Amino acid sequence: MTKKVDVGGAAVGGGERIKIQSMTTSATSDTEATLAQIARLAGAGCDIVRVAVRDEKDAKAIRTIRDRSSLPVVADIHFSADLAIAAIENGADKVRINPGNIGDEDKIARVAACIRAHRIPVRVGSNTGSIKKEFLEKYGRNEFALVESALENARLLEKYGVGDIVVSVKASDVPLTVRAYRLLHGRCDYPLHLGVTEAGTRESGIVKSSIGIGALLLDGIGDTIRVSLSADPVEEIYAAKRILRACGAEKDFADVVACPTCGRCEWDCMALAEEVEKRVFKVAKKCKIAVMGCVVNGPGEARDADLGIAGGKEYCVIFRFGVPVQRVPAENAREIFLAELDRFLG
Repeated sequence: MTKKVDVGGAAVGGGERIKIQSMTTSATSDTEATLAQIARLAGAGCDIVRVAVRDEKDAKAIRTIRDRSSLPVVADIHFSADLAIAAIENGADKVRINPGNIGDEDKIARVAACIRAHRIPVRVGSNTGSIKKEFLEKYGRNEFALVESALENARLLEKYGVGDIVVSVKASDVPLTVRAYRLLHGRCDYPLHLGVTEAGTRESGIVKSSIGIGALLLDGIGDTIRVSLSADPVEEIYAAKRILRACGAEKDFADVVACPTCGRCEWDCMALAEEVEKRVFKVAKKCKIAVMGCVVNGPGEARDADLGIAGGKEYCVIFRFGVPVQRVPAENAREIFLAELDRFLG
């Protein structure tokens, strides 16, 4: 089991629930825009939010953001020890740094001293663009180089007394990402931050992230995740929740199963399935809802569903655990089933 660290009240690692992260896209110094985005992320189910710190204005803005944010705030720092220290002193709940680009060891020691003084955790890691030269020359651009770079960064912080460390080893190449995390998992007990970096646009990014993050979660690897998409950050939260649910890492939700349809389907099963999924997405109740294409096999295929519907050209059947309980005209099936669904959910 990994160690547990506290990120502004959100426990990461140690067998705790896997935390979902995202990153704001607004300028951090624009506090109102950033806080509005954080509120949307929180409403979607985000647990921890990260903000970019590019300059002193961004670092100072963290004070206002942290005071008004409902989520723990992580400051993302590169190339500047001074900005890292300023972000921490302005209330960041955690910092993400790359010791390899912060500067010489004296600067890293200064940042480490500030981290210790404020008793916050830090995320370090490597990606294929930040592998230390000596490991790149020794191993090439592969999982061994990624892991050795990340672990050296962690050891450097530990040298200066920092113990609450989260580690990541990301690549845009999905198989490489999976190999790197599997190797890292066997080499340390740090909490692991999972993600496929630069995954791409919404559709391709969700596919890559689902495969990479999902494979690791099924191995029992990972303590916090971020789905990186070139899209509205809220889409990252929805994708992350779906990945956690599909991997069995989240239990209390309404699972909607739906028939892919075929030539036997004579009603608009697809539209109802989409409507039902949107209706129950945030329901924190362990149950299964089925929307099936035909009455030939529908109730039997979804016999474990708490509530389901199977349709035909003239009528639909509403069933519970495979047993029909109501036969309704097809033209009224949507309204009747949604009303039944609302009653079931309470």
